[in-house]
Amino acid sequence: MFRNLRINLFIYYFLTVATFLGVLHYFLAVVIIENTFLLAIVLLSLVALSGVFISKLSVDPLQEHVINLQNLSKETLHELNLPISTIMTNTHMLRKNMSSEKDLKRLFRIESACVMLQQRYNELDYMIKKQTLQEMKENFNLDELVTSRVEFLQSIYPHIKFNLELQNMQIFSDKIGLSKVIDNIIDNGIKYSFNSNIISIKLTDGILHIQDYGCGMDEVELLQIFDNYYQSNKNMQGFGIGLSMVKRFCDMQNIQLSFNSKPDNGTTVLLKFKEI
Repeated sequence: MFRNLRINLFIYYFLTVATFLGVLHYFLAVVIIENTFLLAIVLLSLVALSGVFISKLSVDPLQEHVINLQNLSKETLHELNLPISTIMTNTHMLRKNMSSEKDLKRLFRIESACVMLQQRYNELDYMIKKQTLQEMKENFNLDELVTSRVEFLQSIYPHIKFNLELQNMQIFSDKIGLSKVIDNIIDNGIKYSFNSNIISIKLTDGILHIQDYGCGMDEVELLQIFDNYYQSNKNMQGFGIGLSMVKRFCDMQNIQLSFNSKPDNGTTVLLKFKEI
């Protein structure tokens, strides 16, 4: 596709320039014209017309390609929903007839994996809708969202102790995007808490505090944490793009984001919301 597009653009650009130079030569060498303003109008018209055709030739195939990818993504996502629902329904039915502790543990692992698949499904659906610039905001309780994210992460990190102190608070925001932000912040806190298994989360006076008791950061590192691909510890898994995504989301949603951190004293992330 792109090879043919390059060839077509080259041919059209070559013919356009050749035509432009031919017209210019015709007016200057063959037609004796004293009205330079008319000449400028003719040349500018040719340039504008050429620009329209070149942009159409280059953008239309790309637009069609993107639309096809979006349709494929939507259709694939729709097909994924059925097997996920089927697995969840049947595991619930199997649980009713199971008494063996060993079998129940296996079933729990299947259910946990299915919940994670459902989470990925929701994220893909969210990304597709964001690409089409659909409005994703809704009213929801922030304390309930935080509790649900902690429950989800607890299944992934069973050794972590979460201390929760949450006031009831309702906000109007992008729920799925905020879920990803909370997951990312907590996940970072766990990864960089080498000698601690405690994460403290507090929601009070419209501010969400997520605190770890890990290695912390100095002032130089705090200035770099939002840079793409930055990682304070190069041995950690990941690509170092999480916090830059967090910052971008908070800026778009008018959420004030700040960090308090000191080396060897952990890090506290603060998200300040507007209550409705």
